[in-house]
Amino acid sequence: MEVLKEKVEEEEEAEREEAAERAERAEKLMQPVEVRKEEVTLTPETLRDLEKQLSEIETPASVGPPVITNDTIDISNLPLSYKTNTPQEEHLLQVAENFSRQYSHLCPDRVPLFLHPLNECEVPKFVSTTIRPTLLPYPDLYNWDGCAQFVSDFLTMVLLPDPLRPPSSLYSSTTVLKYQKGNCFDFSTLLCSLLIGSGYDAYCVNGYGSRDLCHMDLTREVCPLTVRPKEPVKRQERLLSKKYTIKPPRDLSSKFEQEQEMKRQQEIRAKEEKRRQEEEERLMEAEKANPDPLHGLRVHSWVLVLSGKREVPETFFIDPLTARSYSTQDDHFLGIESLWNHRNYWINMQDCWNCCKDLVFDLGDPVKWEFMLLGTDKPNLSLTEEDDNEMNDEDDVENLGKEDEDKSFDMPHSWVEQIEISPEAFETRCPNGKKVIQYKRAKLEKWAPYLNSNGLMCRLTTYEDPECTKTVEVKEWYQNREDMLELKHTNKTTGLIIDYFKPGHPQALRVHSYKSMQPEMDRVMEFYETARVDGLIKREETPLTMTEYYQGRSDFLSYRHINFGPRVKKVALDSAESNPRPMVKITERFLHNSAKPADEDVAERVFLIGEDRIQLRYHCREDRITASKREFLRRTEVDSKGNKIIMTPNMCVSFEVEPMEHTKKLLYQYQTMMHLKDEEKLSRHLAWESELEVLEILKLREEEEAAHTLSISIYDTRRNEKSKEYRETMERVMHEEHLRQVETQLDYLAPFLAQLPPGEKLTRWQAVRLKDECLSDFKQRLIDKANLIQARFEKETQELQKKQQWYQENQVTLTAEDEDLYLSYCSQAMFRIRILEQRLNRHKELAPLKYLALEEKLYKDPRLVELLKVFA
Repeated sequence: MEVLKEKVEEEEEAEREEAAERAERAEKLMQPVEVRKEEVTLTPETLRDLEKQLSEIETPASVGPPVITNDTIDISNLPLSYKTNTPQEEHLLQVAENFSRQYSHLCPDRVPLFLHPLNECEVPKFVSTTIRPTLLPYPDLYNWDGCAQFVSDFLTMVLLPDPLRPPSSLYSSTTVLKYQKGNCFDFSTLLCSLLIGSGYDAYCVNGYGSRDLCHMDLTREVCPLTVRPKEPVKRQERLLSKKYTIKPPRDLSSKFEQEQEMKRQQEIRAKEEKRRQEEEERLMEAEKANPDPLHGLRVHSWVLVLSGKREVPETFFIDPLTARSYSTQDDHFLGIESLWNHRNYWINMQDCWNCCKDLVFDLGDPVKWEFMLLGTDKPNLSLTEEDDNEMNDEDDVENLGKEDEDKSFDMPHSWVEQIEISPEAFETRCPNGKKVIQYKRAKLEKWAPYLNSNGLMCRLTTYEDPECTKTVEVKEWYQNREDMLELKHTNKTTGLIIDYFKPGHPQALRVHSYKSMQPEMDRVMEFYETARVDGLIKREETPLTMTEYYQGRSDFLSYRHINFGPRVKKVALDSAESNPRPMVKITERFLHNSAKPADEDVAERVFLIGEDRIQLRYHCREDRITASKREFLRRTEVDSKGNKIIMTPNMCVSFEVEPMEHTKKLLYQYQTMMHLKDEEKLSRHLAWESELEVLEILKLREEEEAAHTLSISIYDTRRNEKSKEYRETMERVMHEEHLRQVETQLDYLAPFLAQLPPGEKLTRWQAVRLKDECLSDFKQRLIDKANLIQARFEKETQELQKKQQWYQENQVTLTAEDEDLYLSYCSQAMFRIRILEQRLNRHKELAPLKYLALEEKLYKDPRLVELLKVFA
């Protein structure tokens, strides 16, 4: 037991010593040594001594197994640039090795530079040549956020083998894209290649990050999809007080009581605010991460985007693992060792004691950023007169000139092949088509298109507790649905479901809010009014009411509200359609029709069906403070004895702002009431149709949810089976037709062989007869063609002669227009005659040659060659 205890104590002591070394190393990393160039005197002796010392220094190389082993990579098909180095690349590696030795000599407390890791073929490659600027033909990859999101979704993150050192290998972006996995350096290289190709001033960064950043841990970050955009504050316009406005009544309430109530409300708010702050502090303390023993030592790579190009207003960082942008003042980024792009390599010579908050990203300042190669596109700072006076020594000038001459080396072209992403891979995005990201009290799931049968593309689940056990709400995004469903928002607390649709739904639905798909329940339906004939915008329904809102109607109807009564029970109740709810009240509101006077334009009419009353309210004129009203008391058209009831004055009660004579007449009132009775029937019918439409929409939505059919574009030949089969059939038919035409054109014996019995073997006499018939037929065709050309030539000549004779006979009486027509005809006729003459002469020259060529082909034809040898 004592021996075991001693071993445990020794292990604890070793761990404490290791932790102390790490802490000391972190202090050295965060406080790099500043090199003052003016203190170094460059003489021939010092240069020789420095060269001897540098040759004895061995720069340690970072070790660690690669992310993708060579067993999984097929390097046989890789190009030659992956397996070997060009002389220019070898020269660059020598320059980098010399630069690394000088850096290790001048800054012995700094970690080794990440300059030339091995590629997938175990060949050392300079990091700048691994970047391949590429602009892909996808609009989503033209902006930095689209590029970052694609890299984050497409690749799977693999942790560094050693969190304290950069990787020993850096594979090409083509290999990383092929296997869809890589570490943070692979992510940064690919993202930097895409950003530079899109025109951004981007750089890969080798630095130090927090544990959450290196591990891609977003459990303490808020999901961007849950952050609601800030609504602009609307400023209330101050109403100007009019001269003759009515003064408000005097406030007779006690001011002392008001002050006491305000104090009491302030105390309640203060207690609530204190309780809320305590709850937030408790939650923050519970969610606070444990101290990281490797804080400040974890190596991480990200992308730096400088301001200027592509109208970038401010320099910022991009974490390629999460596709999120950060300010250069963010606490997640703890320090920078070096950065590079496809043209140069820079070392950070600034102090990182305050993380990256005090860093100046002026890469043209050689005091803050030490560059490796001259010829960088960043301008250098101008030297002062004092610096110029210190460089008067001829030997120093000569040595510096040689040194500059050695450094003036152009960066070789990238050894990586052109980065290409197929449309199928770009559409799939995530590895295996699915990716899950865990945020603070939220989980985000992504799928590739057409991977789910219901078209689900993305799902965001929000939780109430940090452990993510109590679901609050779920948002689901869809694509390629035939029912045009775009988003489904489900509130698990209230049970409310909101469906959002894109334009194109059969019922022109835009939003559908409901708790149950059963009819006559609480629901709200919003429509695309431009796709509907009736201009319906919104329909709200409860068990006893239905409210509809309209826009852009010719009758200026804007609002209809229906109140329902209890349904009459029936013995056989099939459905709500067969037993509709009885209507008690219908309220309709209209917009003002400027073509009518306000006193005659109805603003609101109410049909009290149960009470047999109709109420009208007219629009109010601008110079009036009240509006006219009218109420009709409906009665039965016949009494108990069957006699017809005549309109009486007490059947219409009206209030008119400006009474008019014609409105007081019983005939006018009777006609108005009869018109309103017809309107009531129409309104009741439209309300009944609205109920049927709701039932139809609910039935259609149930069928759509059960089928969830996906739409496939006719241009998607990979998924559209009908289009694919049709295209293949057409291609096969066209190919067969082409082969048949070619065979028919080449087989000059086919018409003559068709005269013989099928399957019969040719005899020598038949072969001779076939040859003679073929030649005679061809000879006759040549003669017919010559005769046809000759006939056309003679016809054109005769017509020209007739025209010339006609001209000579009528030359005196012709007008200038007739002469122009004659000259034009002669010119065209001469052109046709000349062409026919050339064709005839050419035919006479080529006809014998064609005849001899056919005769030679017949003698060489494999079907006749054996039978015609005797006659050859």
